[in-house]
Amino acid sequence: MSASYAHTLPFGAEVVGDGAVRFRLWAPAQTAPVVVLEDGGEFPMAAAGDGYFEAAVPAAHGSAYRYRLDNGFLVPDPASRAQGDDAHGPSLVVDPRRHAWQDGGWRGRPWEEAVLYELHVGTFTQEGTFDAVRRKLDHLVRLGITAVELMPVADFPGRRGWGYDGVLHFAPDRAYGTPDTLKTLVEEAHARGLMIFLDVVYNHFGPDGNYLHLYAPQFFTDRHVTPWGAAIDFSQRAVRDFYIHNALYWLQEYRFDGLRFDAVHAIVDESPVHILTELAEAVRATVRDRYVHLVLENDSNESRFLSRDDVGRPRHYDAQWNDDAHHVFHVLATGEAGGYYQDYVANARDRLARVLTEGFAYQGEASDYRAGELRGEPSGHLPPSSFVNFTQNHDQVGNRAFGDRLARIAPAEAVRATAAVLLLAPPVPMLFMGEEWGSAQPFLYFCDFHDDLAAAVRDGRRREFAQFPEFADPQSRTAIPDPNADATFAASRLDWPTASMAEQQAWLALYARLLKIRREFIVPRLSRIKPGTAVPQAWDAHGLTVRWPVPEKAQLVLVANLSAAPQHGCGEIPGRLLYESHPGLLGEAAQHGMPPWSVVWSIIERSGW
Repeated sequence: MSASYAHTLPFGAEVVGDGAVRFRLWAPAQTAPVVVLEDGGEFPMAAAGDGYFEAAVPAAHGSAYRYRLDNGFLVPDPASRAQGDDAHGPSLVVDPRRHAWQDGGWRGRPWEEAVLYELHVGTFTQEGTFDAVRRKLDHLVRLGITAVELMPVADFPGRRGWGYDGVLHFAPDRAYGTPDTLKTLVEEAHARGLMIFLDVVYNHFGPDGNYLHLYAPQFFTDRHVTPWGAAIDFSQRAVRDFYIHNALYWLQEYRFDGLRFDAVHAIVDESPVHILTELAEAVRATVRDRYVHLVLENDSNESRFLSRDDVGRPRHYDAQWNDDAHHVFHVLATGEAGGYYQDYVANARDRLARVLTEGFAYQGEASDYRAGELRGEPSGHLPPSSFVNFTQNHDQVGNRAFGDRLARIAPAEAVRATAAVLLLAPPVPMLFMGEEWGSAQPFLYFCDFHDDLAAAVRDGRRREFAQFPEFADPQSRTAIPDPNADATFAASRLDWPTASMAEQQAWLALYARLLKIRREFIVPRLSRIKPGTAVPQAWDAHGLTVRWPVPEKAQLVLVANLSAAPQHGCGEIPGRLLYESHPGLLGEAAQHGMPPWSVVWSIIERSGW
């Protein structure tokens, strides 16, 4: 049985029937904007109050249009559902009810079942399209992934980009496909039992193709400054509605199972109710027929957004990307101590214990990297599922000068050991595309800007690395890839044929094995693990044991040596073996010690379970 889904927008182009489309634009700096159809016809818009203008126009699905401003300048619709070509060109009317959905029985999956897989549509395959991602879904199912996470797809200028410089937040970028091909990708993910998430950017617009300042400068404020310039002004009702409806649009019209909100620490809102709170409440009140999950990226570690109700359900956000977990894993695996890693070098083992048992490593402590600034809020009262842990993602790989993956800069045995801890620990794990076969291929920062902006981005990126000793010489920085070069983008495409090589197949087998153990033994117990009950125990210089009680049932036990030196003194490893990195550890570790980069997971069961 097919169905249609649409989210009615209070702005943009809405097909209203009888051959008419209602156009509505927030343009408080204009007096008489005009709807201009590309195939002929101009229609003045009437003032509709609160800075809005609207017009009912004879048009239909597929009609191309723009808005003409008072000065004659033509701009695309900021709420465009699709673009005919690129972000600078005409917008297209889309009637979402024309798409016949085939996933009517889909009700989503509980958050505890999530195993996330982050991918960039343009580089995940050679084709770089939604359809090409769809053809790889079976690979992810075989691996044991339960949730695909797309990096941002909102329309950005040019042919390539990470997506964080999007300027038309409602339009899937034409380089990847059409609205219908994205919807088909979502449908086919659901048909395989996969959730699918979308990364959205509500903290800024890209530097090219954003025309809001021409007709709605009130969208921004100079009271606050972000890394991208003037901040978005969330004190404006129209601005709040723009983002709330964007979230609802992706969840209802495209049936995404969740959203990941980029860098919300850069959102400044002094309103009585924070925009993040209002947005989450709107989602929870509106989408009630299936599981929907909301995930933050928040460098400030503000646990207040992750609070639970009396029965343990998220009041607002399900989880947060846990950079603390990444940083401590990275320091242990690589020994790197520059930049923000300096905050994790001292007592790295204890920081790992805190990450695994309480969530954040920084819960209000001073950060040396931030010149003593206090960072974070207490998080030990939150369940493990409040945190998304990872050893790689687009930022942590792509923001290195040469896009180095962990497999290129850490010993293979260290990568295997950290993967075993990541994938079986109670927090929600996430992989970055290609990680599952140990890909050493770079993921670089790339974009498609031109002229002065292209030069500014290239030079600015190279300046970012001047603080590192290896790039102190200006000549050495010229080796850093130009983000605008075709070769930089091409080098970042996953090389799928390498996944069939013997070494890569061994990596795949390991990751699939770990995820099978997670699915069978860890996930069924996650909802019973109570916050604040996990008990860490340090032994020798680098050894760590963590026990997670499962009330009235069992204990999940991790014993690990994430170092290059043998460790002694862990004591007998109890329980039923779930996983051991080296044969015989369960019975011999107490006597002979834990070898370098060794991990054991076991479960202590009570009779009658």
